[in-house]
Amino acid sequence: MFLTLLGSALTSPAHEWLIAQPPADIASTAGRHLSGEVVDHLDAVTASLRRMDDHLGSGHTLGLVRQHLSVVVGALQEHSYTDTVGRRLHATAGELLRLAGWLSFDDGHHTQAQRFWIAGLYQANAAGDRGLGANILGFMSCQAKDLGQLRQAVTLAETARASYPTTSPKVATILDLRAAEAYANNRAETDTRRALDNAFGRFTDSRPEHGDPDWSYWINEAQAHAQAGYCFVKLEDWPRARDHLRTALRLQGNEYTREGALRNALLATTYVQQEQPELDKALALGDQAVQTLTGQVTSARCIKHVRNLVGALAPYRRTPAVRQFCQDAQDLIAA
Repeated sequence: MFLTLLGSALTSPAHEWLIAQPPADIASTAGRHLSGEVVDHLDAVTASLRRMDDHLGSGHTLGLVRQHLSVVVGALQEHSYTDTVGRRLHATAGELLRLAGWLSFDDGHHTQAQRFWIAGLYQANAAGDRGLGANILGFMSCQAKDLGQLRQAVTLAETARASYPTTSPKVATILDLRAAEAYANNRAETDTRRALDNAFGRFTDSRPEHGDPDWSYWINEAQAHAQAGYCFVKLEDWPRARDHLRTALRLQGNEYTREGALRNALLATTYVQQEQPELDKALALGDQAVQTLTGQVTSARCIKHVRNLVGALAPYRRTPAVRQFCQDAQDLIAA
């Protein structure tokens, strides 16, 4: 595990999780009794950490997540609890490991992210939570495409979709969008469009009686349009990419600080790459992305897309405004 898993080794944890059976009873008799009310409080802290990440980014949040995870692991090891409470604790630990993996991935620490996610799959299995496990596989798919493991990205995304019983339309939407991104990176346009159609179609599905899991709070039409825009950028369909990204920016709220920077960088790229480049629009959007990533939020993942924008602007470096933007962006990348 000191090296990033690649190839078939990347998908083997997914297959193990898919066929594993959850334990029959995980009640504990060790230590002082722990009630479901305590788990409510632990989950409330976890929810706050998720939303803190939306505003501050990975660099400011991972340490707090690791501290909270240690508290939850301590509760699992040192207290007695019923089977029901135990499964909730394992689900809380699994979600924190998922979040820690996401923060590590967003900050460019891929090996650490994989360790967190694989541990999270074990916790999801102990909790008997198929949605949580499928969501972790979706994040692993997202990482695989960034590592250039494009076939494995599809395998992970489709394993996630196949393993989830679709009890929550929001969770199913997340998994469809992960699959769409994986297919787009493989330049499989038909499969990409099919997955996107499934995702957008689920917004009209009725909500489950027991509610959506709290960790699915972030998926909405703005995010779906943003991920669709990303897919069409990968397919080099600049008009469709631009339509979706504009809609995402119009719909997003103030909580999308980091994602707003990403959307601006991707939208700027469409203006550069189209048949007749519109450099003024691209530079204005790029400046917004650089300013956000310089002073408000940290995200190596988003900075990578700014780097891609700088590369796309390379043929226009003789233009003073382009040269100035590229210098500002390089300062951000170097920092």
